[in-house]
Amino acid sequence: MEVHRPGPLRWIQYVYGRRLPDTYRGWVLHDATARTWLLRFAARICAEALPWLVAAFVVLVTLTPVPLPLVFTMLALSLFLSLFFTMTMADELAEVRLTKHGFPPGTGKRVRAAHGRPATWP
Repeated sequence: MEVHRPGPLRWIQYVYGRRLPDTYRGWVLHDATARTWLLRFAARICAEALPWLVAAFVVLVTLTPVPLPLVFTMLALSLFLSLFFTMTMADELAEVRLTKHGFPPGTGKRVRAAHGRPATWP
């Protein structure tokens, strides 16, 4: 299967759950089964959370008297909790993404197991 990497705009759409055209199926499979698939997953979560964190920062700084170090601490904690809860479901969420792109259910687990890659976050 040929691997075509999406451009930045398509990648952002992919991050937010949009289905990519069939020419990117090879890349989607690679994204969900590569040796670094968990890091890629975490990067997508951070990219997805970034606009919300920026908006929360602006609201907290302009509308509340909360000290800046506390704002940063709260936002860091929010990002950590988002990562923690989504990383615990990374395997299932990767399967949903693969199924959305036309792969049979369980493809990601089978491919990762065949290559001896971790199935879930430790």
